[in-house]
Amino acid sequence: MLYGVRPLQSLALAVALAALGCHAQTGAPIVEPGVKLSPDLARRVEVMIRSRSDVSADYVIAVGEPTKSDVPGYAQIVVTFTGDGRTSRPVPFLLSSDGKTLAQFNKFDLSQDPRDKVSATGRPARGGPPNAPVLIVGFDDLECPFCAQMNATLFPAILNRYKDQVRIVYRDFPLEDLHPWAKHAAVDANCLAAASTEGYWNFIDYVHAHAADMAGPEKTQAKANQSLDKIALDEGTRQKVDQAALVACVLKQDDAGVKASEMLAEADPLRLESAPIIFINGEKVIGVVPIETIYRIIDGALTAAGQTPPPTPPLPAAQPAPASTKPGN
Repeated sequence: MLYGVRPLQSLALAVALAALGCHAQTGAPIVEPGVKLSPDLARRVEVMIRSRSDVSADYVIAVGEPTKSDVPGYAQIVVTFTGDGRTSRPVPFLLSSDGKTLAQFNKFDLSQDPRDKVSATGRPARGGPPNAPVLIVGFDDLECPFCAQMNATLFPAILNRYKDQVRIVYRDFPLEDLHPWAKHAAVDANCLAAASTEGYWNFIDYVHAHAADMAGPEKTQAKANQSLDKIALDEGTRQKVDQAALVACVLKQDDAGVKASEMLAEADPLRLESAPIIFINGEKVIGVVPIETIYRIIDGALTAAGQTPPPTPPLPAAQPAPASTKPGN
């Protein structure tokens, strides 16, 4: 959506509260599905939208042809906003059949378990079993300092308190424009994951804890990639995996799995733009937040699942980053 359209979020609430009451409608309808609005009515819609929002005057507002809606007495119209050579996503409105009421109506499907919103299938996990009452799915960038902070502080505290009640998985979401070696790190991590869950998490912990050193004194992407490959292969040796298969995987650098995870993150319904972001049984948490906030959300998820949360612990002391020794050593 264009930034200029963001004020419509407040417009939606204001118009809906004012307009979705019961209105007696008499006479022949002047708004019908499949029939283009008259120029006068289309302009009334445009003027109303501009007056109830901060849409800049240089944005062109286009009002679409009415279509059938789920609300009796109302047709749906789609409005788009164009400016600076870009066009917004279509924004749906409701228009009464007498042409006197403009409204917005948001319909949400509650039939799906929010936990199923983000898939954890095929990903290495920490904590409880696959049927653990709380599933935490994190979208992770191995070069992101905020992701490293979450990995080093929040997750150890969560696992220490909730133990088998919580299962944690990571999905890849390297922000390549900001972090040039993050995708390479994700590919190496996935090569380990195919052979050893423990090796995968050792790699994740070590890279997060030592991301600043990965590019060496040279501070180059090539040096970082070389360091990542060595860490992955050393950890594979430690885990006694099929070394030939691991070497082949690391050398191939097949990023198809990483790209699939990125597409999942960026597409509907998630539409993620930053990291870290976690989903706690489907509830979205953006960035690094206080541990008390995480506890509250997990406790609510446990209660909703019919389980009793553990006693609230005292505030955790600062914890050292996990995996203080290099994988493979």
